[in-house]
Amino acid sequence: MIVLRLVCSTFWVDVRLREINGRWIASADTVAGPSLGLGKGAIEAVEGALQPFEGIVDELIASLPRASLT
Repeated sequence: MIVLRLVCSTFWVDVRLREINGRWIASADTVAGPSLGLGKGAIEAVEGALQPFEGIVDELIASLPRASLT
């Protein structure tokens, strides 16, 4: 499991990422509980998990350490 802390100008979000049988699942912490994202790639799964953070997803994604997802 890969644990990431994504940051933006106002707060941070913890995301957990895991590859299972060639697919990726991500879980992001939100005020309402965990948000899940699935994808063929790690970035796709993280983007799905970050959907509740509409408007700042790009800023959070920009803080992703790309080397940890290869």
